Order: sequence, then structure tokens, then C-alpha cells
Amino acid sequence: MTLAIQARGLTRRFGAVLAVDSIDLEIEEGETFALLGPNGAGKTTFISMLCTLTRPSGGTAVVGGFDVARESLKVRRTIGIVFQEPSLDDLLTGAENLRLHCLLYGVPPREIEGRVERMLRTVGLKGREGERVRGYSGGMKRRLEIARGLIHRPRILFLDEPTLGLDPVSRRAVWDHIREMKAAEKTTIILTTHYMEEADGLSDRVALIDRGRIREMGSPEELKRRVGGDIVRLRGRVAPRDFAGLDFIREMTHEDGGVRLAVDDAPRRLKALLDRCPAASEVEVRRTTLEDVFLKFAGRPLKNGEDAPGTDEEVR
Repeated sequence: MTLAIQARGLTRRFGAVLAVDSIDLEIEEGETFALLGPNGAGKTTFISMLCTLTRPSGGTAVVGGFDVARESLKVRRTIGIVFQEPSLDDLLTGAENLRLHCLLYGVPPREIEGRVERMLRTVGLKGREGERVRGYSGGMKRRLEIARGLIHRPRILFLDEPTLGLDPVSRRAVWDHIREMKAAEKTTIILTTHYMEEADGLSDRVALIDRGRIREMGSPEELKRRVGGDIVRLRGRVAPRDFAGLDFIREMTHEDGGVRLAVDDAPRRLKALLDRCPAASEVEVRRTTLEDVFLKFAGRPLKNGEDAPGTDEEVR
């Protein structure tokens, strides 16, 4: 096993605030690794340390074989980044932004125009490449940011909310290109996202991060199996005691107006469940998602995490 990234006790403090709390992590070359968590979980601070944009307060990290604290320039030559915040030159055209990035990263001159052409088509900007970026919409700028981060074919690519604000067609095109690049170049990809289908469909492994610590880690399927195969919600005159003794129920949670069950093979078990609660007025059955996983292990939903002191937004 060859490691692309290795972190040991990686920590970041901002005064008295502990934003990232002693994270240990190994990511293999060619792996797509997703970080999931609510706003303020520590994702962006953690990524910023790996990218050498924020200096660790403690611990170590090696990216592409180089120490992030002692060999930051070598790390930067190895990686590509798509930031949350815009970083384009809006006085240049879209194509000029891409050409400049190619020159900065040493792309062979004979390959530049071909790469620019391909990336413009991938992100849906072909035909608009001659316009100055200051006239682009927010979504167009986001797509150009993604094209710029991918165009030099980095060994390790950091994608911080890469498809935020994109329409479904553009988002799908970016996913397809990421898959193609991974297959062709064996690029290691570290992804932060709030889109559950993005993490589920692209990632080899997922880490659930909250309050600066990794709470759970594994492949998407492994994590979902730890919760249970399916989720069943029953509302009305129903209580957890109605289901005592049913060994196919992984977990029971009381909710306002009913119960939430994690169940193995819900379609086959549904009749047995309904026999126990004939007064149930509403039934919902669905597959377990990564958001269910996060709710179980972190104790709060991904989409509704409230920022607290020491969040990425406050400490960036």
C-alpha cells in the first residue's frame, strides 16, 4: 500500500478554540476519500492544513511524500485545489485563466490548448471562453474554478464543495470527468461535500467529521450497513414497545408522533411490523443514506448543524 496522505495527531487551535482535534488518517494513492459533516465541523480547516494554507498547531501530515510544515512548496507542486471561495482573475477571460494556470504548473506548451478545450467542454463553458470572467454568473465562475483545478492533472486533488451551486447537468458532467481522471491518471481525490449522492457515488471511503474529530469511517456501504439496511418510520398510535422481540430491528428511536426503525430487509419485514401496530396512520420505507449514518454517529443531522465558536467560518 502506497500512501498519498498520512496525518498523525493533526491539530489546529485558534486561541482557546480547538478547530481540529488530533486527527489520524491515512489515504491511499488513487483513492477517492470524502469528508462529510455539518457547517463548522472542521472540514475546511483540516483540508487547509493538508494544502499548506493553514499551519498545524500540533501533529504532522505528509502529502505526496512531503511534510506540510517543512516542505510546503513541494506539497503545492503535487496538488490541485478547488476552493469554496472564488480565486479567479476576473480581468482575464475564461480561457486565459486556464492557460495561465497551465503555465504556472508547467504543462507542456503543445498540450495546453487541447487541455483548455477539453475542460471548457467538460464544465459547459465552450463558447464563453473569450469573455472576461467579471461578466460570468456565479455558476459559470464555479465551473471555471473546477476546470482550473483539474487542468494540470495533479497527483492529489482537493475538492472543497466542488459542485456547490451547479445545476444537475453541470454537476453530472463534473462527476463523470472526475471518474475518468481517476481511472486514467490514478489521481487521489479528497472531497468535502454536502451532497450525499456525490459522496456515495464517487467515494471509496467516507469519514464523518464533527466538532473537529472523525466520528466514523469506512466505505459508503459499510457505513450504511452499520446503521441497518432500511429505515422505516411509523406514525400514529405506535411506540417502541410494540416491536419488542423482533430480531431484525437494528435500532428503535422514538420520534414526535411515532417511531423510527433501522430494519434488515424492510420490504420482507413490513407485514410483521404492521401486524404489531395496526393503529399506525402513516408508514414510510426507504434505503439508509449517509445522512442517516451521520445522524446515528454524530447525533445531529448533516444539513442542520449550527455553527459554534471555532467553526470553519469563524476561524478561516
